[in-house]
Amino acid sequence: MKSPLVHVASIGSQTEIARNPHLLSTKSSKHLRPRFFSLETCQLPTAMNAIATAAVLPLPFSFSKSSKLDAKKLNHYFFSISLSFISRQDLLTIMLLHEKVVEVLNPLARDYKSIDTMKKELAELQEELAQAHRQVHISELGVSTALDKLAYMEELVNDKLLLDRSTTEVSQTSSSPCTSFKSVDIKKRRLPRKSLDVSGPVQSYHPHLKNFWYPIAFSTELKDDTMIPIECFEEPWVIFRRKDGKPGCVQDTCAHRARPLHLGSVNEGRIQCAYHGWEYTTDGKCEKMPSTRLLNVKIKSLPCCEKEGMIWIWPGNDPPTATLPSLLPPSGFEVHAETVMELPVEHGLLLDNLLDVAHAPFIHTSTFAKGWSVPSLVKFLTPASDLQGYWDPYPIDMEFRLPCMVLSTIGISKPGKLEGQNTSQCDTHLHQLHVCLPSSKHKTRLLYRMSLDFAPVLKHIPFMQHLWKHFAEQVLNEDLRLVVGQQERMNKGANVWNFPVAYDKLGVRYRLWRDALERGAKQLPFSK
Repeated sequence: MKSPLVHVASIGSQTEIARNPHLLSTKSSKHLRPRFFSLETCQLPTAMNAIATAAVLPLPFSFSKSSKLDAKKLNHYFFSISLSFISRQDLLTIMLLHEKVVEVLNPLARDYKSIDTMKKELAELQEELAQAHRQVHISELGVSTALDKLAYMEELVNDKLLLDRSTTEVSQTSSSPCTSFKSVDIKKRRLPRKSLDVSGPVQSYHPHLKNFWYPIAFSTELKDDTMIPIECFEEPWVIFRRKDGKPGCVQDTCAHRARPLHLGSVNEGRIQCAYHGWEYTTDGKCEKMPSTRLLNVKIKSLPCCEKEGMIWIWPGNDPPTATLPSLLPPSGFEVHAETVMELPVEHGLLLDNLLDVAHAPFIHTSTFAKGWSVPSLVKFLTPASDLQGYWDPYPIDMEFRLPCMVLSTIGISKPGKLEGQNTSQCDTHLHQLHVCLPSSKHKTRLLYRMSLDFAPVLKHIPFMQHLWKHFAEQVLNEDLRLVVGQQERMNKGANVWNFPVAYDKLGVRYRLWRDALERGAKQLPFSK
Protein backbone atom coordinates (compact mmCIF):
# COMPACT_ATOMS: atom_id res chain seq x y z
CA MET A 1 0.00 0.00 0.00
CA LYS A 2 1.28 3.48 -0.85
CA SER A 3 2.70 5.78 1.81
CA PRO A 4 0.42 8.57 3.08
CA LEU A 5 0.99 12.08 1.82
CA VAL A 6 3.39 14.16 3.90
CA HIS A 7 2.88 17.91 4.09
CA VAL A 8 5.80 19.90 5.40
CA ALA A 9 5.24 23.20 7.15
CA SER A 10 8.05 25.32 8.51
CA ILE A 11 7.60 27.95 11.22
CA GLY A 12 10.96 29.12 12.55
CA SER A 13 12.63 25.94 13.72
CA GLN A 14 9.30 24.10 14.27
CA THR A 15 8.26 21.38 11.80
CA GLU A 16 4.74 19.96 11.57
CA ILE A 17 3.82 16.80 9.79
CA ALA A 18 0.18 16.36 8.85
CA ARG A 19 -0.90 12.99 7.68
CA ASN A 20 -4.07 12.08 5.79
CA PRO A 21 -7.09 13.32 7.76
CA HIS A 22 -8.92 9.98 7.78
CA LEU A 23 -5.99 8.31 9.51
CA LEU A 24 -5.80 10.80 12.41
CA SER A 25 -8.27 11.65 15.13
CA THR A 26 -10.71 14.49 14.60
CA LYS A 27 -9.28 16.43 17.51
CA SER A 28 -5.70 16.35 16.36
CA SER A 29 -6.57 17.10 12.73
CA LYS A 30 -8.20 20.38 13.75
CA HIS A 31 -4.98 21.70 15.21
CA LEU A 32 -2.72 20.71 12.33
CA ARG A 33 -2.73 23.30 9.53
CA PRO A 34 -0.22 22.31 6.82
CA ARG A 35 1.83 25.21 5.37
CA PHE A 36 4.23 25.15 2.45
CA PHE A 37 7.52 26.98 2.60
CA SER A 38 9.09 29.17 -0.06
CA LEU A 39 12.78 29.75 -0.64
CA GLU A 40 11.97 33.40 -1.29
CA THR A 41 10.00 34.01 1.93
CA CYS A 42 11.78 31.93 4.55
CA GLN A 43 15.33 31.76 5.89
CA LEU A 44 17.71 29.27 4.31
CA PRO A 45 18.27 27.07 7.44
CA THR A 46 14.55 26.70 7.99
CA ALA A 47 14.05 25.79 4.34
CA MET A 48 16.77 23.16 4.44
CA ASN A 49 15.33 21.70 7.67
CA ALA A 50 12.03 21.27 5.95
CA ILE A 51 13.68 19.64 2.94
CA ALA A 52 15.53 17.19 5.20
CA THR A 53 12.33 16.29 7.02
CA ALA A 54 10.45 15.81 3.79
CA ALA A 55 13.05 13.25 2.75
CA VAL A 56 12.00 10.78 5.51
CA LEU A 57 11.53 7.31 4.08
CA PRO A 58 8.03 5.79 3.90
CA LEU A 59 6.84 4.02 6.97
CA PRO A 60 7.68 0.30 6.99
CA PHE A 61 4.09 -0.63 7.84
CA SER A 62 0.61 0.44 6.75
CA PHE A 63 -2.14 2.04 8.68
CA SER A 64 -5.41 0.22 8.23
CA LYS A 65 -8.42 -0.81 10.25
CA SER A 66 -7.20 -4.43 10.42
CA SER A 67 -3.65 -3.51 11.58
CA LYS A 68 -2.78 -3.97 15.22
CA LEU A 69 0.19 -1.89 16.16
CA ASP A 70 2.63 -3.05 18.74
CA ALA A 71 3.37 -0.19 21.17
CA LYS A 72 7.02 -1.09 21.56
CA LYS A 73 7.64 -1.25 17.85
CA LEU A 74 5.90 2.05 17.31
CA ASN A 75 7.84 3.81 20.09
CA HIS A 76 11.09 2.33 18.82
CA TYR A 77 10.31 3.50 15.30
CA PHE A 78 9.54 7.08 16.35
CA PHE A 79 12.63 7.15 18.57
CA SER A 80 14.82 6.16 15.61
CA ILE A 81 13.18 8.83 13.53
CA SER A 82 13.93 11.42 16.22
CA LEU A 83 17.59 10.41 16.33
CA SER A 84 17.77 10.52 12.55
CA PHE A 85 16.15 13.96 12.56
CA ILE A 86 18.57 15.32 15.16
CA SER A 87 21.57 14.00 13.24
CA ARG A 88 20.26 15.49 10.03
CA GLN A 89 19.77 18.83 11.80
CA ASP A 90 23.37 18.81 12.98
CA LEU A 91 24.62 17.95 9.52
CA LEU A 92 22.57 20.77 7.97
CA THR A 93 23.89 23.23 10.54
CA ILE A 94 27.48 22.30 9.70
CA MET A 95 26.79 22.62 5.98
CA LEU A 96 25.20 26.05 6.41
CA LEU A 97 28.10 27.30 8.51
CA HIS A 98 30.53 26.01 5.92
CA GLU A 99 28.69 27.82 3.13
CA LYS A 100 28.72 31.04 5.13
CA VAL A 101 32.46 30.77 5.69
CA VAL A 102 33.04 30.14 1.99
CA GLU A 103 30.84 33.09 1.12
CA VAL A 104 32.78 35.41 3.42
CA LEU A 105 36.22 34.19 2.38
CA ASN A 106 35.57 33.74 -1.34
CA PRO A 107 34.82 37.03 -3.24
CA LEU A 108 33.96 35.06 -6.37
CA ALA A 109 30.81 33.82 -4.69
CA ARG A 110 29.68 37.40 -4.23
CA ASP A 111 30.58 38.16 -7.85
CA TYR A 112 28.50 35.25 -9.05
CA LYS A 113 25.59 36.54 -7.05
CA SER A 114 26.02 39.99 -8.61
CA ILE A 115 26.09 38.49 -12.10
CA ASP A 116 22.91 36.58 -11.39
CA THR A 117 21.29 39.75 -10.12
CA MET A 118 22.41 41.62 -13.19
CA LYS A 119 21.05 38.88 -15.43
CA LYS A 120 17.72 39.08 -13.67
CA GLU A 121 17.60 42.87 -14.01
CA LEU A 122 18.59 42.65 -17.68
CA ALA A 123 15.80 40.14 -18.32
CA GLU A 124 13.33 42.51 -16.67
CA LEU A 125 14.59 45.44 -18.76
CA GLN A 126 14.35 43.37 -21.94
CA GLU A 127 10.77 42.51 -21.10
CA GLU A 128 9.96 46.19 -20.52
CA LEU A 129 11.61 47.10 -23.84
CA ALA A 130 9.63 44.42 -25.66
CA GLN A 131 6.45 45.78 -24.09
CA ALA A 132 7.39 49.30 -25.23
CA HIS A 133 8.01 48.05 -28.77
CA ARG A 134 4.61 46.38 -28.77
CA GLN A 135 3.01 49.62 -27.60
CA VAL A 136 4.78 51.64 -30.32
CA HIS A 137 3.60 49.15 -32.93
CA ILE A 138 0.03 49.51 -31.68
CA SER A 139 0.38 53.32 -31.84
CA GLU A 140 1.73 53.17 -35.40
CA LEU A 141 -1.19 51.04 -36.46
CA GLY A 142 -3.54 53.56 -34.89
CA VAL A 143 -1.91 56.48 -36.71
CA SER A 144 -1.98 54.60 -40.03
CA THR A 145 -5.66 53.82 -39.57
CA ALA A 146 -6.40 57.46 -38.72
CA LEU A 147 -4.56 58.67 -41.84
CA ASP A 148 -6.47 56.24 -44.04
CA LYS A 149 -9.75 57.45 -42.56
CA LEU A 150 -8.71 61.07 -43.05
CA ALA A 151 -7.78 60.42 -46.69
CA TYR A 152 -11.12 58.69 -47.26
CA MET A 153 -13.06 61.56 -45.67
CA GLU A 154 -11.08 64.08 -47.72
CA GLU A 155 -11.92 62.15 -50.89
CA LEU A 156 -15.59 62.34 -50.00
CA VAL A 157 -15.24 66.12 -49.55
CA ASN A 158 -13.62 66.42 -53.00
CA ASP A 159 -16.43 64.41 -54.53
CA LYS A 160 -18.97 66.71 -52.86
CA LEU A 161 -17.19 69.83 -54.19
CA LEU A 162 -17.13 68.44 -57.71
CA LEU A 163 -20.77 67.37 -57.54
CA ASP A 164 -21.89 70.74 -56.12
CA ARG A 165 -20.04 72.54 -58.88
CA SER A 166 -21.64 70.37 -61.57
CA THR A 167 -25.04 70.86 -59.97
CA THR A 168 -24.59 74.64 -59.93
CA GLU A 169 -23.69 74.68 -63.61
CA VAL A 170 -26.74 72.61 -64.45
CA SER A 171 -29.07 74.84 -62.41
CA GLN A 172 -27.70 77.97 -64.11
CA THR A 173 -28.47 76.55 -67.56
CA SER A 174 -32.04 75.48 -66.66
CA SER A 175 -34.56 77.29 -68.86
CA SER A 176 -37.58 77.14 -66.56
CA PRO A 177 -37.76 77.62 -62.76
CA CYS A 178 -40.48 75.03 -62.43
CA THR A 179 -38.34 72.32 -64.06
CA SER A 180 -34.99 73.26 -62.52
CA PHE A 181 -35.29 70.86 -59.58
CA LYS A 182 -36.05 67.90 -61.83
CA SER A 183 -33.22 68.83 -64.15
CA VAL A 184 -30.71 69.03 -61.31
CA ASP A 185 -31.92 65.73 -59.91
CA ILE A 186 -31.54 63.99 -63.26
CA LYS A 187 -28.07 65.43 -63.75
CA LYS A 188 -27.03 64.27 -60.28
CA ARG A 189 -27.96 60.73 -61.20
CA ARG A 190 -26.38 60.81 -64.64
CA LEU A 191 -23.10 62.56 -63.81
CA PRO A 192 -20.11 60.34 -63.03
CA ARG A 193 -19.10 60.04 -59.42
CA LYS A 194 -16.30 62.53 -60.13
CA SER A 195 -15.90 64.98 -62.97
CA LEU A 196 -13.87 68.02 -63.94
CA ASP A 197 -14.47 69.91 -67.14
CA VAL A 198 -11.04 70.65 -68.59
CA SER A 199 -11.82 70.38 -72.27
CA GLY A 200 -10.58 72.33 -75.25
CA PRO A 201 -9.71 74.14 -77.22
CA VAL A 202 -7.22 75.79 -74.87
CA GLN A 203 -8.56 79.18 -73.81
CA SER A 204 -6.67 82.43 -73.28
CA TYR A 205 -5.43 82.98 -69.75
CA HIS A 206 -7.76 84.68 -67.30
CA PRO A 207 -6.54 88.06 -65.93
CA HIS A 208 -6.94 86.81 -62.34
CA LEU A 209 -4.15 84.32 -62.95
CA LYS A 210 -1.71 87.17 -63.60
CA ASN A 211 -1.94 88.67 -60.11
CA PHE A 212 0.93 86.68 -58.64
CA TRP A 213 4.70 86.86 -58.47
CA TYR A 214 6.24 84.61 -61.15
CA PRO A 215 9.87 83.42 -61.29
CA ILE A 216 11.08 83.91 -64.86
CA ALA A 217 14.86 83.30 -64.76
CA PHE A 218 17.76 82.22 -62.57
CA SER A 219 20.03 85.02 -61.38
CA THR A 220 23.11 83.29 -62.79
CA GLU A 221 21.69 83.59 -66.32
CA LEU A 222 21.36 87.38 -66.25
CA LYS A 223 24.79 89.00 -66.57
CA ASP A 224 25.38 92.76 -66.46
CA ASP A 225 25.63 93.11 -70.24
CA THR A 226 23.07 90.50 -71.32
CA MET A 227 19.33 90.34 -71.92
CA ILE A 228 16.86 87.47 -71.63
CA PRO A 229 13.74 87.57 -73.81
CA ILE A 230 10.70 85.76 -72.40
CA GLU A 231 7.06 85.31 -73.22
CA CYS A 232 4.56 85.52 -70.37
CA PHE A 233 0.77 85.33 -70.76
CA GLU A 234 1.14 85.67 -74.53
CA GLU A 235 3.09 88.92 -74.31
CA PRO A 236 6.80 89.41 -75.17
CA TRP A 237 9.10 90.78 -72.45
CA VAL A 238 12.82 91.27 -71.97
CA ILE A 239 14.79 91.46 -68.74
CA PHE A 240 18.18 93.13 -68.17
CA ARG A 241 20.15 94.77 -65.38
CA ARG A 242 20.49 98.48 -64.83
CA LYS A 243 23.78 100.11 -63.92
CA ASP A 244 23.56 99.26 -60.20
CA GLY A 245 22.89 95.60 -61.01
CA LYS A 246 19.16 95.52 -60.14
CA PRO A 247 17.00 93.70 -62.70
CA GLY A 248 14.19 95.20 -64.73
CA CYS A 249 11.57 93.93 -67.17
CA VAL A 250 10.14 95.89 -70.12
CA GLN A 251 8.04 95.07 -73.12
CA ASP A 252 10.19 93.50 -75.85
CA THR A 253 8.99 95.94 -78.49
CA CYS A 254 10.54 99.27 -79.45
CA ALA A 255 8.10 102.20 -79.40
CA HIS A 256 9.51 103.52 -82.68
CA ARG A 257 8.98 100.72 -85.22
CA ALA A 258 8.06 97.70 -83.07
CA ARG A 259 11.39 95.97 -83.51
CA PRO A 260 12.32 93.34 -80.83
CA LEU A 261 14.54 95.03 -78.25
CA HIS A 262 16.35 91.82 -77.31
CA LEU A 263 18.08 91.95 -80.71
CA GLY A 264 19.96 95.03 -79.50
CA SER A 265 22.39 95.41 -76.60
CA VAL A 266 22.75 96.74 -73.06
CA ASN A 267 24.49 100.13 -72.84
CA GLU A 268 25.27 101.59 -69.38
CA GLY A 269 22.26 99.94 -67.79
CA ARG A 270 19.88 100.81 -70.64
CA ILE A 271 18.60 98.49 -73.37
CA GLN A 272 19.37 99.80 -76.85
CA CYS A 273 17.27 99.02 -79.90
CA ALA A 274 19.35 97.62 -82.77
CA TYR A 275 17.29 99.48 -85.41
CA HIS A 276 17.81 103.18 -84.61
CA GLY A 277 19.59 103.11 -81.25
CA TRP A 278 16.75 104.23 -78.99
CA GLU A 279 17.60 103.42 -75.35
CA TYR A 280 15.20 102.46 -72.54
CA THR A 281 15.62 102.21 -68.76
CA THR A 282 14.26 99.39 -66.62
CA ASP A 283 11.08 101.40 -65.95
CA GLY A 284 10.43 101.69 -69.73
CA LYS A 285 11.36 105.36 -70.22
CA CYS A 286 13.23 106.22 -73.42
CA GLU A 287 16.27 108.36 -72.54
CA LYS A 288 18.09 108.43 -75.88
CA MET A 289 16.90 109.02 -79.45
CA PRO A 290 19.93 109.47 -81.69
CA SER A 291 19.59 111.68 -84.80
CA THR A 292 16.35 113.33 -83.65
CA ARG A 293 14.79 115.44 -80.90
CA LEU A 294 14.15 113.56 -77.63
CA LEU A 295 10.46 112.86 -77.18
CA ASN A 296 8.53 111.78 -74.10
CA VAL A 297 8.21 108.10 -74.93
CA LYS A 298 7.68 105.20 -72.55
CA ILE A 299 7.05 101.50 -73.08
CA LYS A 300 5.29 99.14 -70.69
CA SER A 301 7.29 97.69 -67.79
CA LEU A 302 6.54 95.23 -65.01
CA PRO A 303 7.46 95.19 -61.30
CA CYS A 304 10.64 93.15 -61.12
CA CYS A 305 12.86 91.99 -58.24
CA GLU A 306 15.46 89.42 -57.33
CA LYS A 307 15.32 86.96 -54.44
CA GLU A 308 17.19 83.81 -53.50
CA GLY A 309 18.86 83.41 -56.88
CA MET A 310 15.76 84.01 -59.04
CA ILE A 311 14.32 86.93 -61.04
CA TRP A 312 10.60 87.58 -60.40
CA ILE A 313 7.95 89.66 -62.16
CA TRP A 314 4.36 90.67 -61.39
CA PRO A 315 2.37 90.61 -64.68
CA GLY A 316 -1.08 91.44 -63.22
CA ASN A 317 -2.96 94.73 -62.98
CA ASP A 318 -3.46 94.51 -59.21
CA PRO A 319 -0.78 96.06 -56.96
CA PRO A 320 1.94 93.49 -56.22
CA THR A 321 2.12 91.91 -52.78
CA ALA A 322 4.96 92.89 -50.52
CA THR A 323 6.31 89.38 -49.93
CA LEU A 324 7.58 86.72 -52.29
CA PRO A 325 7.44 82.99 -51.58
CA SER A 326 10.66 81.18 -50.78
CA LEU A 327 11.74 78.47 -53.21
CA LEU A 328 15.02 77.53 -51.57
CA PRO A 329 15.71 73.82 -51.05
CA PRO A 330 15.40 72.45 -47.49
CA SER A 331 18.23 72.85 -45.00
CA GLY A 332 21.18 70.59 -45.71
CA PHE A 333 20.75 70.60 -49.50
CA GLU A 334 23.08 72.18 -52.05
CA VAL A 335 22.00 73.27 -55.53
CA HIS A 336 23.71 71.17 -58.20
CA ALA A 337 21.91 72.18 -61.38
CA GLU A 338 19.69 74.93 -62.79
CA THR A 339 18.30 74.83 -66.29
CA VAL A 340 15.56 76.45 -68.38
CA MET A 341 13.55 74.79 -71.15
CA GLU A 342 10.83 75.94 -73.52
CA LEU A 343 8.17 73.24 -73.88
CA PRO A 344 5.37 73.06 -76.49
CA VAL A 345 2.48 72.44 -74.04
CA GLU A 346 0.08 74.60 -72.05
CA HIS A 347 1.37 75.14 -68.52
CA GLY A 348 -1.71 73.65 -66.82
CA LEU A 349 -1.24 70.33 -68.64
CA LEU A 350 2.42 70.29 -67.64
CA LEU A 351 1.46 70.93 -64.00
CA ASP A 352 -1.07 68.08 -64.16
CA ASN A 353 1.75 65.80 -65.24
CA LEU A 354 4.25 66.98 -62.62
CA LEU A 355 1.69 66.53 -59.82
CA ASP A 356 1.27 62.86 -60.75
CA VAL A 357 3.72 60.13 -59.70
CA ALA A 358 1.55 57.10 -60.45
CA HIS A 359 2.56 57.22 -64.14
CA ALA A 360 6.29 56.82 -63.40
CA PRO A 361 6.62 52.99 -63.68
CA PHE A 362 4.86 53.13 -67.06
CA ILE A 363 6.49 56.16 -68.73
CA HIS A 364 9.92 56.65 -67.12
CA THR A 365 11.18 53.10 -67.61
CA SER A 366 14.37 54.34 -69.27
CA THR A 367 15.31 56.93 -66.64
CA PHE A 368 14.66 57.34 -62.92
CA ALA A 369 11.86 54.73 -62.62
CA LYS A 370 13.75 51.95 -64.35
CA GLY A 371 13.04 48.74 -62.44
CA TRP A 372 10.13 50.12 -60.43
CA SER A 373 7.36 47.62 -59.80
CA VAL A 374 3.73 48.60 -60.25
CA PRO A 375 2.08 48.87 -56.80
CA SER A 376 -1.35 47.42 -56.19
CA LEU A 377 -2.44 50.80 -54.78
CA VAL A 378 -0.97 54.30 -55.07
CA LYS A 379 -2.19 57.05 -52.73
CA PHE A 380 -1.35 60.69 -52.09
CA LEU A 381 -1.84 61.41 -48.39
CA THR A 382 -2.48 65.01 -47.40
CA PRO A 383 -4.58 67.08 -44.98
CA ALA A 384 -8.03 67.99 -46.25
CA SER A 385 -7.23 71.68 -46.85
CA ASP A 386 -3.67 71.58 -48.10
CA LEU A 387 -1.70 71.34 -51.33
CA GLN A 388 1.14 69.22 -50.01
CA GLY A 389 1.63 65.70 -48.74
CA TYR A 390 3.45 62.47 -49.49
CA TRP A 391 3.08 59.54 -51.85
CA ASP A 392 2.44 56.01 -50.68
CA PRO A 393 4.22 53.65 -51.36
CA TYR A 394 6.88 55.89 -52.92
CA PRO A 395 9.35 57.88 -50.73
CA ILE A 396 8.34 61.19 -52.32
CA ASP A 397 7.08 64.35 -50.60
CA MET A 398 5.36 66.83 -52.90
CA GLU A 399 3.83 70.31 -52.76
CA PHE A 400 2.05 72.58 -55.21
CA ARG A 401 3.03 76.18 -54.52
CA LEU A 402 0.78 78.90 -55.93
CA PRO A 403 0.55 79.82 -58.72
CA CYS A 404 2.70 77.46 -60.83
CA MET A 405 5.45 75.77 -58.78
CA VAL A 406 5.94 72.12 -57.85
CA LEU A 407 8.43 71.16 -55.12
CA SER A 408 9.34 67.54 -54.43
CA THR A 409 11.79 65.65 -52.25
CA ILE A 410 12.69 62.11 -53.27
CA GLY A 411 14.40 59.51 -51.12
CA ILE A 412 16.98 57.75 -53.28
CA SER A 413 18.64 55.32 -50.86
CA LYS A 414 17.53 52.35 -52.94
CA PRO A 415 16.82 53.39 -56.55
CA GLY A 416 14.42 51.01 -58.24
CA LYS A 417 13.24 49.56 -54.90
CA LEU A 418 11.37 52.44 -53.36
CA GLU A 419 8.23 50.72 -52.10
CA GLY A 420 7.68 50.51 -48.37
CA GLN A 421 9.79 53.52 -47.44
CA ASN A 422 9.23 57.21 -46.86
CA THR A 423 11.64 60.12 -47.21
CA SER A 424 12.48 60.20 -43.50
CA GLN A 425 13.75 56.60 -43.69
CA CYS A 426 16.09 57.33 -46.60
CA ASP A 427 19.65 58.45 -46.01
CA THR A 428 20.06 60.50 -49.20
CA HIS A 429 17.60 62.73 -51.04
CA LEU A 430 17.09 64.66 -54.24
CA HIS A 431 15.08 67.89 -54.12
CA GLN A 432 13.44 69.30 -57.25
CA LEU A 433 11.84 72.62 -58.15
CA HIS A 434 9.70 72.95 -61.27
CA VAL A 435 8.39 76.41 -62.22
CA CYS A 436 5.85 76.32 -65.05
CA LEU A 437 5.63 79.86 -66.41
CA PRO A 438 2.59 80.30 -68.71
CA SER A 439 4.18 81.61 -71.91
CA SER A 440 1.25 81.13 -74.28
CA LYS A 441 -1.73 78.84 -74.83
CA HIS A 442 0.58 76.17 -76.24
CA LYS A 443 3.95 76.91 -74.66
CA THR A 444 5.51 76.82 -71.19
CA ARG A 445 8.80 78.20 -69.92
CA LEU A 446 10.09 75.63 -67.42
CA LEU A 447 12.65 76.53 -64.76
CA TYR A 448 14.20 73.45 -63.18
CA ARG A 449 16.45 73.36 -60.12
CA MET A 450 17.97 70.19 -58.67
CA SER A 451 19.55 69.92 -55.19
CA LEU A 452 21.17 67.08 -53.24
CA ASP A 453 21.88 66.49 -49.56
CA PHE A 454 24.91 64.33 -50.33
CA ALA A 455 27.99 64.18 -52.62
CA PRO A 456 28.91 67.89 -52.62
CA VAL A 457 32.01 67.02 -54.63
CA LEU A 458 29.82 66.54 -57.72
CA LYS A 459 29.47 70.33 -57.97
CA HIS A 460 33.17 70.61 -58.81
CA ILE A 461 33.28 68.00 -61.56
CA PRO A 462 33.64 69.64 -65.01
CA PHE A 463 30.58 69.45 -67.28
CA MET A 464 28.44 67.97 -64.47
CA GLN A 465 25.89 70.76 -65.00
CA HIS A 466 25.46 69.64 -68.62
CA LEU A 467 25.02 66.03 -67.52
CA TRP A 468 22.22 66.96 -65.11
CA LYS A 469 20.55 69.06 -67.81
CA HIS A 470 20.73 66.17 -70.26
CA PHE A 471 19.13 63.84 -67.71
CA ALA A 472 16.32 66.35 -66.95
CA GLU A 473 15.59 66.78 -70.66
CA GLN A 474 15.53 63.00 -71.11
CA VAL A 475 12.94 62.62 -68.33
CA LEU A 476 10.80 65.46 -69.71
CA ASN A 477 10.92 64.05 -73.23
CA GLU A 478 9.40 60.83 -71.90
CA ASP A 479 6.50 62.91 -70.57
CA LEU A 480 6.17 65.29 -73.52
CA ARG A 481 5.25 62.73 -76.15
CA LEU A 482 2.14 61.90 -74.11
CA VAL A 483 1.30 65.42 -72.91
CA VAL A 484 1.53 66.79 -76.46
CA GLY A 485 -0.85 64.07 -77.61
CA GLN A 486 -3.16 64.92 -74.72
CA GLN A 487 -3.14 68.59 -75.75
CA GLU A 488 -4.06 67.64 -79.31
CA ARG A 489 -7.07 65.68 -78.05
CA MET A 490 -8.02 68.53 -75.76
CA ASN A 491 -8.01 71.03 -78.64
CA LYS A 492 -10.45 68.73 -80.41
CA GLY A 493 -12.84 68.86 -77.46
CA ALA A 494 -11.71 65.99 -75.23
CA ASN A 495 -11.97 66.38 -71.44
CA VAL A 496 -8.54 65.61 -69.95
CA TRP A 497 -10.02 65.23 -66.44
CA ASN A 498 -12.99 63.07 -67.33
CA PHE A 499 -12.77 60.62 -64.42
CA PRO A 500 -10.16 61.30 -61.71
CA VAL A 501 -9.22 58.51 -59.29
CA ALA A 502 -7.58 58.38 -55.85
CA TYR A 503 -3.99 59.10 -56.91
CA ASP A 504 -5.10 62.20 -58.89
CA LYS A 505 -5.83 64.05 -55.66
CA LEU A 506 -3.16 66.76 -55.90
CA GLY A 507 -3.88 67.45 -59.57
CA VAL A 508 -7.60 67.72 -58.84
CA ARG A 509 -6.92 70.24 -56.08
CA TYR A 510 -4.83 72.37 -58.44
CA ARG A 511 -7.67 72.35 -60.96
CA LEU A 512 -10.29 73.21 -58.34
CA TRP A 513 -8.14 76.12 -57.12
CA ARG A 514 -7.53 77.45 -60.64
CA ASP A 515 -11.19 77.11 -61.61
CA ALA A 516 -12.30 79.02 -58.48
CA LEU A 517 -9.71 81.72 -59.20
CA GLU A 518 -10.84 82.21 -62.78
CA ARG A 519 -14.50 82.31 -61.72
CA GLY A 520 -13.66 85.11 -59.29
CA ALA A 521 -14.56 83.18 -56.15
CA LYS A 522 -14.19 85.26 -52.98
CA GLN A 523 -12.80 82.34 -50.99
CA LEU A 524 -10.31 80.19 -52.88
CA PRO A 525 -10.01 76.52 -51.88
CA PHE A 526 -6.74 75.27 -50.43
CA SER A 527 -5.43 78.84 -50.00
CA LYS A 528 -3.79 79.66 -46.67
